[in-house]
Amino acid sequence: MSEARTIGLNKGVTTTLSENYRLNFFIFMTTKSFISAGIATLLVFPALAQQNKMKPEETEVWEPEPRMVTTATDKAPSDAIVLFDGTSTDQWVSGKDGSSPAEWVVADGALTVVSGKGEIRTKGEFSDYQLHVEWKSPTEIVGEGQGRGNSGIFMQGLYEVQVLDSYNNRTYSNGQAASLYKQRIPLVNATKPPGEWQTYDIIWTAPRFNADGMLISKARVTVIHNGVLVQNNVELDGPTEYIGIPKYKAHGPGPIVLQDHGNPVSFRNIWIRPL
Repeated sequence: MSEARTIGLNKGVTTTLSENYRLNFFIFMTTKSFISAGIATLLVFPALAQQNKMKPEETEVWEPEPRMVTTATDKAPSDAIVLFDGTSTDQWVSGKDGSSPAEWVVADGALTVVSGKGEIRTKGEFSDYQLHVEWKSPTEIVGEGQGRGNSGIFMQGLYEVQVLDSYNNRTYSNGQAASLYKQRIPLVNATKPPGEWQTYDIIWTAPRFNADGMLISKARVTVIHNGVLVQNNVELDGPTEYIGIPKYKAHGPGPIVLQDHGNPVSFRNIWIRPL
């Protein structure tokens, strides 16, 4: 072991070379920290000063100006396309051939399924949109599970939001009212008793495909059932399948389809706002 060298300090106090090194290192690091803090302060203060010099109007955005839309509790927004106003099926055709008149019954401001006449679909085709639909299951309770007040609303003719009497009527969870049929369970069951009018407000974002037909982004949907959020911007795995696993295939805009499932479900006040 080498002989330790000593260095005299104030009033005869001595320390080894290694101790003196540690002391100097501590002084160096402390000084460095103060310098770094000072530099940081010098950098921050000008930014704060610049922020304080800004005027409120420098962060105001005036263009584009959102267009005015008028609303009413029982009517469609002024910029909506009314798909059913309680009197006419002019916006609808039979799903059997896509051209024949819709054969469902219009009475008392409602459009009601006629069993065996098949689904109906809109003449227009859409991609992204806000859709409002009011529906009612039959007052008379007949059947159970999927056989009770069953219908469906298909986005782009392919993706179903289930319509079902789910009031005291247990069925598989991904097949009850407001489910994305066989794919997504609603957050809660907001169903009203049979015979009462119910609302669906649906925000639909269509899937995207590239020029080669490859999927870029999945479809997404938000569903509000009777004022309650039940599907929160969820992704779908593909078009609705009764049997099997959903799988995307490239497609463009599509119609809104109302399903004939053999039950006299009624609809009214249907409108859409393309987004």
